[in-house]
Amino acid sequence: LCVALQTCCGQAYAHAFLDQARPAVGSTVHGPPTEIRLRFTAPLEPAFSTVKVLDNSGRQVDRRDKQVDRGDSAQIRVSVPPLANGIYRVLWHVLSADTHVTDGDFTFEVVP
Repeated sequence: LCVALQTCCGQAYAHAFLDQARPAVGSTVHGPPTEIRLRFTAPLEPAFSTVKVLDNSGRQVDRRDKQVDRGDSAQIRVSVPPLANGIYRVLWHVLSADTHVTDGDFTFEVVP
């Protein structure tokens, strides 16, 4: 009974926390990426989950085409045009399938 309750309650209170990012959190990448991919610890609700990429001046530079992956509902991505060298900030706000909201941000740097 205790094991069943722990399993049930653990799932009921699950949140979608950032598990992986490409480019990685705080990384330096050689050459611009073509997209930003974020993987979370729980499935996401596509209509209420967003990801944005900002340049050093705070201007949104992604293509505004975010989508939750059809094959992996815990992953969201957005494409970016060729990025100039510099530091970029990724902002995310997600609603997990169990209706918990989480958000956060991180930076990465593009170098030649």
